[in-house]
Amino acid sequence: MNRFTLTNFGPIAHCDVAFGDLTILVGEQASGKSLFLEMLKLAIDRDSVIETLDRYNYILGHNTNKILDLYLGDGMAGLWKEDTKVALDGELFMLKTLPKNADPNKVDESLFYVPAQRILSIDDGRARNFMEFNNSTPYVLRSFSESLRTFMQFGLGTGNNVVFPIKERLKGIQKRAFNSSIFHGAKAIMEERMGQRRMVLSVDGINIPFMAWSAGQKEFMPLLLAFYALTGPPSKIVKKEKYKYVVLEEPEMGLHPKAILSVIMQILELMSNGYKVIISTHSTVFLEFSWAFNMIKGDETRRVEALREIFSVPANSSMNKIIEAVYNKQVNTFYFGRDAQTGKVTALNISSLDAFDENPLVADWGGLSEFSSKVSDVVSKYSVDNE
Repeated sequence: MNRFTLTNFGPIAHCDVAFGDLTILVGEQASGKSLFLEMLKLAIDRDSVIETLDRYNYILGHNTNKILDLYLGDGMAGLWKEDTKVALDGELFMLKTLPKNADPNKVDESLFYVPAQRILSIDDGRARNFMEFNNSTPYVLRSFSESLRTFMQFGLGTGNNVVFPIKERLKGIQKRAFNSSIFHGAKAIMEERMGQRRMVLSVDGINIPFMAWSAGQKEFMPLLLAFYALTGPPSKIVKKEKYKYVVLEEPEMGLHPKAILSVIMQILELMSNGYKVIISTHSTVFLEFSWAFNMIKGDETRRVEALREIFSVPANSSMNKIIEAVYNKQVNTFYFGRDAQTGKVTALNISSLDAFDENPLVADWGGLSEFSSKVSDVVSKYSVDNE
């Protein structure tokens, strides 16, 4: 997968994205990023999606609108117009092929999708199964939640009910980073209550129920479990070797910038393991990393040292192997925005993130740095006037 193009679909007029090893999508709310990524998932994993819906006894028939409603959410099929075009690496994705039975040789997923609404996958500390959601819920959330449920039940393999920290999962430096920025010495464990196993946070001898966790801890837990599944020991539940691509929607939700840096370190490990990673974000931290990465990668003598310094990685850390494996990777950034006249969404490559670019969308990082630049200019102006 090198390129995906979506034309005349819902609010999207034309979005053409060339993927790097890490691709970052930015843009305001409701700018079509999630729709773009969901259609990417459908184009790549069509057979897996159809097989899953069949397995849960949905009657698909030959009704493409029904399939799109089940996939995107009830009533969303109308986003597909007569002139809609979807192309993956130049090959058109034909809507009429959707109702056909899934190819039994292609039912393994290739794209692991962590949706922005991932917090809804955990109901008071218990991962929900596919059929607990109604038909208004997008497929990517239902599928992710089912993956979490089965992975938590059969794939963790800890034997002592501990979810974090686990000795066999995550490298030491990443575990310590997550602990210091998110958990602060607390342990996430599985506790049996009323015949069900649910996650609680063990702090100073007190077991705190999931809904009483901090917002960041709750948002992070499904993401952590996804990292476990993709980077931990092999599992028959989540077959990490089958995946080639990983989508992470808004991985920064609820997190302090220090914690976001820890997440980026984990993303680097995904990249070092050969995954192509696609992120949608509203955080400047990812853009700062993208800008710094592309600036220093040209210095062949010092780029590893520079990345180590950015993440405060000691010289003897196992993280150094990951840094050495990713320093020559490609990082691309695209801005999704609405045209002022038409209100339709297009995508712009802003990978240079050059603050001196004539295009303000590039210079202001798709609007993410616009306010800080304005504040700096205003403060400078009035500071000079006061002097």
